[in-house]
Amino acid sequence: MSNTLDSQIEGNNGSINSISDRGTQLPGHREIDKFGQNRDSVFFRDGVRRIDFVLSYVDDKDGDKKAERRREFEANLEKAGLELETEDKSASDDRKTYYLKIHAPWEVLATYADVLKIKVPFKASDIPKAREVPLEWFTHPFRLPDNIMRPEPDYFTAPFDKSKVDFFLIDDKDTFFPPSTRNRIVYYILTRCPYYKEDRKEKDKTGIKRLLNNSTYTSAYPLHDCQYWKKAQDMQCESERYHLYRYWARFLCFYKEQPLNLIKKYYGEKIGIYFAWLGFYTEMLFFAAVMGVICFVYGVLSYEDNITSKEICDPEIGGRIVMCPLCDKKCSYWKLNSTCLSSWQSHLFDNEGTVFFAMFMGIWVTLFLEFWKRRQARLEYEWDLVDFEEEQQQLQIRPEYELKCTGRRLNRITQVPASINQIRNLQKLL
Repeated sequence: MSNTLDSQIEGNNGSINSISDRGTQLPGHREIDKFGQNRDSVFFRDGVRRIDFVLSYVDDKDGDKKAERRREFEANLEKAGLELETEDKSASDDRKTYYLKIHAPWEVLATYADVLKIKVPFKASDIPKAREVPLEWFTHPFRLPDNIMRPEPDYFTAPFDKSKVDFFLIDDKDTFFPPSTRNRIVYYILTRCPYYKEDRKEKDKTGIKRLLNNSTYTSAYPLHDCQYWKKAQDMQCESERYHLYRYWARFLCFYKEQPLNLIKKYYGEKIGIYFAWLGFYTEMLFFAAVMGVICFVYGVLSYEDNITSKEICDPEIGGRIVMCPLCDKKCSYWKLNSTCLSSWQSHLFDNEGTVFFAMFMGIWVTLFLEFWKRRQARLEYEWDLVDFEEEQQQLQIRPEYELKCTGRRLNRITQVPASINQIRNLQKLL
């Protein structure tokens, strides 16, 4: 899904013409007027409904069969509450590709946020922020602006409950769920939406993944927000990707701290945790690199005191020692002093200091694991991800598995329904 984000959207988000008359109109396809659209726009033609997902397809020799699949699939998407809008192939770069834009209205978002137990804010955090520590001014060159490091205030969160909407901090229903959450909900629907007819219930004909495999659709992806190289002129369009590029994804910003909160907000918690680990790993490697440089410098300084290399290079010692051939037939005998240069070079990296480097790395590995556990626990608390893994395992079951295994049993310990597969895994462990 992510491998088509950037390359396809930049050319598809600009001026697009209306759908042409292709005979049979697919359900959910709204005929639209031919007028230009701001390249930064991430909305439908009406400028109100946000594009949460895009499906693309082309007409080919099997067009009738694939068109029927698309017709059934898109009809079921509409039954699920999603709103669709199609762009004509004349707007694409290759003049062959159609684009189906998908919008999830509030009712759909609220329903599936309740199903997926997505955590949303219900109260502003009143926990006082940590005070500045001494010598904190030393880290100012490595810091980023506060609006980038913390793009949104801190809140207390709770799993969304559609029956208790007034409990949560909902100022605007259109912006209450961030784009990453909206994309996740729409993709959840796409992976479970069938494309068989009502009179023929073939349960295996389900999900966008299967439609991508049989080339009914060529790709499925969410939109980025606007252009990354310049700030959006459209006030409705966020510029979070621009900020990520300016303050994070450029080589000249390698010494800056990572805007993890903005990464988490834009890409989601999983990607945020990954880059948190990657940044922490790179920071810890700095200490290992410093120790490695010290060992290398020691090898350079002790270059003249290397007795082993001196004996190898000495004509009276290494020149008289004859070594066996390195191979059976074509190799001849050779003298030990022929390895004089390589022995000096190996001393730079393999000397007495290497022993201390090995001891240091043994300690470094232990400290790295323990410090990362501490850092991970802190992120889990700040991002409210304490039970994230358990929730993901319980809620994000593969759609193919759900079709085959519908039986569930109540876990007598946790009182949570468990699938048959989970029970079998537990039995194997026991």
